[in-house]
Amino acid sequence: MVSDVVCLALESAYFANMPTERRHRGPHPDDPKLFAVEQEALLREALVDLAWLWSREYAHPSSTRLVGDRYQLTSRQREAVGRSCCSDDALILRGKHRLPVKAIKGAELVIDGFNVLVTLEVIFSRGVLLRGRDGCLRDMASMHGGYRLIGETLPAIGVMLHALMFWRPKSVQFLFDQPVSNSGRLASAIREAIVGFGLPEATWQVGVVPDPDVVLKEKTSSLVASADSAILDSRNQWINLAEEILRWGLAREVFPHDPWLMDLG
Repeated sequence: MVSDVVCLALESAYFANMPTERRHRGPHPDDPKLFAVEQEALLREALVDLAWLWSREYAHPSSTRLVGDRYQLTSRQREAVGRSCCSDDALILRGKHRLPVKAIKGAELVIDGFNVLVTLEVIFSRGVLLRGRDGCLRDMASMHGGYRLIGETLPAIGVMLHALMFWRPKSVQFLFDQPVSNSGRLASAIREAIVGFGLPEATWQVGVVPDPDVVLKEKTSSLVASADSAILDSRNQWINLAEEILRWGLAREVFPHDPWLMDLG
């Protein structure tokens, strides 16, 4: 059953005239076979080997190819293992700076916009989700420099804002990549949602910047929300926001179906 949260996101006046593309971020046609339950043990074993190599500073491309060849993984399975992997040092560092969801209350929260929102869109589209070695929730969607609003965008925005309101941060700043097409359009949609939810625009802001990674790494006094490895390794305090929103939504029956989650951690 879909909860009132999603109904509000779909039916509220500030979303009524917002056009979306007739596309989705659902599974690839081969995903039911590549990420079937029977494949989990194989992919986990491949991740263990890859983490061993990365922890000993083997080059990422060559070690990923080596492990992929050994386990006869497809290119998409290799990509999934690579996205889910990190070295032992990175695992320790990320765990040291990761904060629980209760840390959002009263915090200045800065959100890696595309990183979080696309994962939420994938949840609504029932695409493949990966829980990596560091506990982060990641997806298999690829934008390749372009982004389009899809049918799941507006419900994802609605659920994200509702969850954040529940956790009561002091301020929220969404950051989106200026070079990515339609980033301005997406930023406008979120601003309209903020106004529609009656949130103060002075403390709920949306920015479109040339390189969000640079800005996020400089936010040393803020709480950062991202699953981007480069940001997680910058020693900022961070939160696994997509995972927390997934848990929040499942507890409230927000999503129209159970997520397709493969835990490789």
